[in-house]
Amino acid sequence: MKVNVMTIPEDGMKLQISKDGGWFHNLLPEKEKIDFPLQGVAVFLSIERLRDTISIAGNIETIADIECCRCLELNSHTLKNEFRYTLVPSAGKEKEELELSLEELEFGYYKDDTVNIDQIILEQIILQIPINALCKDSCKGLCAHCGINLNMARCNCQIDFVDERLAVLKNVKF
Repeated sequence: MKVNVMTIPEDGMKLQISKDGGWFHNLLPEKEKIDFPLQGVAVFLSIERLRDTISIAGNIETIADIECCRCLELNSHTLKNEFRYTLVPSAGKEKEELELSLEELEFGYYKDDTVNIDQIILEQIILQIPINALCKDSCKGLCAHCGINLNMARCNCQIDFVDERLAVLKNVKF
């Protein structure tokens, strides 16, 4: 969804957007496809314009099915975020920044009097995905030897299993 800057009224505009999970995956480049489905995306936006400066404030809510990083079971995670952006017209070629400050993360550019709302929503969803998602804090994970899910069953593997390649390190004295 693209919004023309000139069509934003002086008192601002409010948008309510509801999309399905397929919409999110279609926005990603083919080489960047990710393996967690979304169950839907609800976005509430408030867009205001002061001359050429656009202020966007919004709320995003979605549910993502993400694998637990310990036991590899799929679990639903509710992703909620409030965000704010200030957009100004692009002044030509933008220089590449190595590190952004907190204030710069809420600042961006638009081109040709058009603001791409879909890209802002996509960015906010990706920022909310946990790096190491857990099904629960007490997840026991998988057995390193036999691979059984320790949350569901116990195994008879030797707990103090030592890789033969690392056995010589047991004799090292500091």
